[in-house]
Amino acid sequence: MVRIRTTSALVAIFLMIQAALLIFMFARQTNIMGQSDKKTSKVHILILSSWRSGSSFVGQLFSQHPDVFYLMEPAWHVWVTMYQSSAKVLQMAVRDLIRSVFLCDISVFDAYLPGNRNISDLFQWAVSRALCAVPACEFFQRTDIISEMTCKALCGKYPFGNVEQACKTYSHIVLKEVRLFDLTALYSLLTDPSMNLKILHLVRDPRAVVKSREQAVKALARDNGIVLNTNGTKVEDSKYEVMREVCKSHVQIYETATQKFPSFLKDRYMMVRYEDLVSDPLGEILEMYNFANLTLTNKLESWMYNITHGHGPGSRKEAFKITSRDAVNVSQAWRNILSFHKIRKIQEVCKGAMNLLGYQLIETEKEQNDLSLDLVLPRQQHQFAWSSFKVKK
Repeated sequence: MVRIRTTSALVAIFLMIQAALLIFMFARQTNIMGQSDKKTSKVHILILSSWRSGSSFVGQLFSQHPDVFYLMEPAWHVWVTMYQSSAKVLQMAVRDLIRSVFLCDISVFDAYLPGNRNISDLFQWAVSRALCAVPACEFFQRTDIISEMTCKALCGKYPFGNVEQACKTYSHIVLKEVRLFDLTALYSLLTDPSMNLKILHLVRDPRAVVKSREQAVKALARDNGIVLNTNGTKVEDSKYEVMREVCKSHVQIYETATQKFPSFLKDRYMMVRYEDLVSDPLGEILEMYNFANLTLTNKLESWMYNITHGHGPGSRKEAFKITSRDAVNVSQAWRNILSFHKIRKIQEVCKGAMNLLGYQLIETEKEQNDLSLDLVLPRQQHQFAWSSFKVKK
């Protein structure tokens, strides 16, 4: 009897220990799952575009949102450091840097920046509202609309570590890039379970792009050399060879995302034409925000109206500044500035992209000068992969 009771007691103790272990393992697994959910709860948006396509403007539409941590072209550091390489060779380094920034691992910049650094060592840091507000900079709150000039005056000397600290406190991380030419290079990010990546593809009429590029010839010369693989030699794109590569990349990105696309791209790609954005700012911004799971605030709506309906032509000295201008007039300025000879050359180089993206080619100078002739075709005539999200009424 004593042996039976002893055996029963041991069995009971064993079962209790086993139950405790099961409870511990369940709790641990739940915690791990919770941490995993926490990682993927952030929304990651990559604004994918090309130089002089209005991407800085679109970036600001996201940067000024109080829920968004935004950086403008972090891959600039990769290209500046390894400028003797080609865009294709640098593509993987760019992708890896983007992935690290999306996960708020700012140590990735150790390879491109000196050891003792401040926030101001980051390329175009002052256009990021998140780096001009708490916790990165104590002078402004997240809900403030912050200008680049004001930010530069007050926030540049804060330590670089504040970038990572700030990044971790936001629900949305948005990066703008012009140095990626192939959507398939991002497949590993789109399938990464620790990320919730969406692609916002911004395009613009190539004729307007060239007109804008002509205002920033020197600023673009090094990047042109990397695109054309000139082993570090700067290039002025007088023959539109860079524009040919840019147009090819837009076709590649669009076709990859819309024709026989992989299942993981479903509802994670949205294309926006700059011309549609400036003709109907609020409607397009609402679509982009819905795509990104963001809500438009009254303060942001007022700022966006002012930035798209202001006056002032901008200047060559401010080629990369965001200024308050009449955006519709700016988008059509190429028709008054470019010669018909140039326009024909651009159309020859980018004909395929223009047909695909809905930009009407012109055949005569009369068509160029007839501003009543709309050269941006209605979107319903084309198989655009517009966001599946609907604007909330």
